[in-house]
Amino acid sequence: MDDLPDTVKKCLDILDENLEILSNIEFDLNDEKNDELVPDMKLHYLYDMTEDVAESEKVKRAESKFMKRQSDSF
Repeated sequence: MDDLPDTVKKCLDILDENLEILSNIEFDLNDEKNDELVPDMKLHYLYDMTEDVAESEKVKRAESKFMKRQSDSF
């Protein structure tokens, strides 16, 4: 039982070291889904998609920064 705090600390350190890598993998997988092109798309749909992608990226960055702050507080 005395080793439990050390074990938890080691696990948190490993998670902290790999958090950015895991986040990048998740973002890359989501980006692949968003890369599909639709033929004969109207211009106004392209503008809407561009705005959606920009908003989505802002949310992803905010989530990543939040996760980093949470892991730093441990």
